[in-house]
Amino acid sequence: MRQQKLLALLLLHANRVVPIDVLVDELWEDPPSSARPQVHNAIRDLRRVLSAADGISLVTMDVGYRLMVPDDAVDAHRFVRRVRAAATAEREGRHTEALRVLQSAVDLWRGDAFAGIHCPSVTSAAVKLNEQRLTALEDLMSMRLRAGETSSLVGELHALLADYPLRDSLRGSLMLALFRSGRQADALAVYEEGRRFLADELGLEPSRRLRALHAEILADSPAARGAGAERPADEPAPSEARRASAAVPRPRPAVAQTASEAFEDVPPPSARTPGGRRNYLPHDLTDFTGRTAELDSLLDLAGQEPDASPLMIAIDGMGGVGKTTLAVRVAHRVARHYPDGQYFIGLHGYSADRPPMPPEQALALLLQASGLPSEAIPHTLEERSALWRSRLAGQRCLVVLDDAADTAQVSPLLPGTGGALVLVTGRRKLTALDGAVPLWLDVLPPSDAATLFTRIAGEQRTAREPEQVARAVELCGHLPLAVRIAATRLRSRPAWAVADLVDRLSGSPRRASCLRTGDRDLMSVLRTSYRHLDPSQRRFSRLISRHPSLSYDVAHAAAVTGLPAGDVERYFDVLVENNLVREDSPSRFSFHTLVRDCARELTDADDTLAQADLSPMPR
Repeated sequence: MRQQKLLALLLLHANRVVPIDVLVDELWEDPPSSARPQVHNAIRDLRRVLSAADGISLVTMDVGYRLMVPDDAVDAHRFVRRVRAAATAEREGRHTEALRVLQSAVDLWRGDAFAGIHCPSVTSAAVKLNEQRLTALEDLMSMRLRAGETSSLVGELHALLADYPLRDSLRGSLMLALFRSGRQADALAVYEEGRRFLADELGLEPSRRLRALHAEILADSPAARGAGAERPADEPAPSEARRASAAVPRPRPAVAQTASEAFEDVPPPSARTPGGRRNYLPHDLTDFTGRTAELDSLLDLAGQEPDASPLMIAIDGMGGVGKTTLAVRVAHRVARHYPDGQYFIGLHGYSADRPPMPPEQALALLLQASGLPSEAIPHTLEERSALWRSRLAGQRCLVVLDDAADTAQVSPLLPGTGGALVLVTGRRKLTALDGAVPLWLDVLPPSDAATLFTRIAGEQRTAREPEQVARAVELCGHLPLAVRIAATRLRSRPAWAVADLVDRLSGSPRRASCLRTGDRDLMSVLRTSYRHLDPSQRRFSRLISRHPSLSYDVAHAAAVTGLPAGDVERYFDVLVENNLVREDSPSRFSFHTLVRDCARELTDADDTLAQADLSPMPR
């Protein structure tokens, strides 16, 4: 598998030098000391495999490796070129050629891009390629409809729509294919199925374009039947000639060329509004507990008169401390002040099972949520960001950006003018988010943690053992997620007393097991924070966690690790920024109990760790 990852990384940068440091970082989440020799060995084996291929060579450079390949040897490159050639042919009115070339581009695919290969760069590239493939498929279905195919498309479109039920273009094409095959009732049923799906899953109505097509099919209009859309195979219709002169960057979907005028063209962004009363907020928790001071502070801020700039609040804290819960509670409390839309998007900055969401993808989701059809969404990050700002300009909107990885992920998603409230949550302190009001979230006070535990486990179960409840939440470090998991476990085990739970929480290994349920694993939640550290920072954290002291000053930590005091201070700065240690007083630091457990657990999995592995901190 590592050799496959290596080949994928080299192909992503075909004919360019890939530094060995980049390969190491991509191939290992936590590179071992033998990472570089392992890369050298994998390169040697890969050369042996590629030796039989004509025109392909793997060249060693000063800082890394370059995979030299002919342009036609990489399917992704051939696919992109053919899609562009099809777009050019369509603009110039060569419709038969455009259909043939686009079909050949789609035929290059044999499944998902880079299936089974997981590393950050490859995963990001796979998302982009799979989206390009889906767009090409949508355009191909539209072209085939314009060419007169109907019944032959129905099966293919049904299969595609089953996999991608949110794609308006596919649903519209299927409705037209059914209607033009004499199956009006089936076409209307496809629309109704999509309407129910959107309502149930997202609380949305179908897009304006899809509603217009539904009305035309219901009225048996000539436009929906394709009347007047007939033309010689290679002669552009007048409307297409106008579009050709405007140099449209890719073929328009068939639905956009054969339905009524309302369904034909997307109005410019300035003529559209984000459609008020769009509410995408997750549900608020009925057992929300505490945070009175934080709530009051945030509600006071959110209630201020709008300024020329958007109001941004950045909530940071360790994993499981309740940042999202607090942001959602605030959002629900102030939603009435932002009637033009309340948006929520999870950015997966610290997700255990997927990489952080690229801002391009986040903007596509936000633009769709604001009412923009997917086919009207621009391709580049800069265009999407500008369009998002345009659609929110002058609107009283609320935007929750949850679980942000860093400022670079958040910045393109921000509104540009006043009247909007942005709540950002993340484990890392977003100090570079200029103009944002920061709020650091600590664990719950003991009394609030006990109240939360009681609300979840039940008062009857806990009333007889108040001391054990206090001990249980103490062993959970008063961390809301840990308290919630522990109380849920007790609630699901009616034979246990609170003392039985306390017994299982009392030792580190048993505590980690107890704070794990079928769908939640506290150690996994905490472990993801370490992905954002470089190897030397992770090693410092692990090494210092071995020491039995509850807190450290810089001199103490330097003595424990053998590092210069200046390096130790910089390591602590990074850990504080990532909320992996807390600064109890100037230059004095401590681990949360459960973060210490997590660091020690990771240490146990890396028996080769030694003090000599620590590198000097870059100055």
